[in-house]
Amino acid sequence: MSRGTRAQRIVSGAAYGGGGFVGLLGGALGLLLAQTLLARRRVGSPRITPFVVDGCYEPTDAAAGAGGGTDGRTSPYRLAMLGDSGAAGLGADEPDDTPAVIVARGLAHATGRAVRLVNLGVVGAQTGDVMSQVDRARTAFDGAGPDVVVVMVGANDVTHAVLPQISVRHLTTVVEALVDDGCAVVVACCPDLGTVEPVPQPLRTVGRRLSRTLAAAQALATLRAGGHAVELGAILGPEFAAMPSEYFSADRFHPSSLGYRRSGEVILPTVLHALGLEGPPELAPSDDPARPPTQV
Repeated sequence: MSRGTRAQRIVSGAAYGGGGFVGLLGGALGLLLAQTLLARRRVGSPRITPFVVDGCYEPTDAAAGAGGGTDGRTSPYRLAMLGDSGAAGLGADEPDDTPAVIVARGLAHATGRAVRLVNLGVVGAQTGDVMSQVDRARTAFDGAGPDVVVVMVGANDVTHAVLPQISVRHLTTVVEALVDDGCAVVVACCPDLGTVEPVPQPLRTVGRRLSRTLAAAQALATLRAGGHAVELGAILGPEFAAMPSEYFSADRFHPSSLGYRRSGEVILPTVLHALGLEGPPELAPSDDPARPPTQV
């Protein structure tokens, strides 16, 4: 069964309330759970807690220009980052290296408009936890909600063996709620957990399959709910796998500053597209003929 077919079955199961297994874990579930403790012992502790990056990010003088913004308005964009430790930027060396700040600064530079950023990502969050972050985001900007939200989530669902149908059901609820609020939504889908070197084989191969399939299902569900999706694992997985010492932080699990900068750079074009500021981003070739190319 192709990844695209598995993703479609997961999304269908989520939409119609199905709770049964679709064969994604299969006989690997017992092995996944049995080796999780070993993997966690091999993964170190993060060097730091996440940085506080909330604030207003101004465009450069060149970007601002004489008109104060390329869209003719001067009020700041309101950007909220939701999700897990990836959204929070755990493991980055500097605040400016976190994906939230990379996207905020990139949006300000591209539009000539200031960007107010609120990061509500929580270390350890699963997709089922994100709706509470949505509720906080709705009043995070002096009582107002965001113009655009980036959601980075999924890895903890895989490592805690959350059924993919349940994970996708939660994500659909989040995206639909934000879209109904009139917000542009970009989901940065589950990263490729097969690139985490401390995880032993065959668990690492299982992790790659689970994370990449969940990411495909997240992307499909997000698009159906009116959002925009970026499959980080499909795009950046080869880079992380090729240079793990550069792309992972000292704990060998969370991204490094370089890994986070690349994530933010990959997310930014889809944020601009979601806001109607640029055309669709280029598409990365899909490794699954049953699925369309990946948004970048």
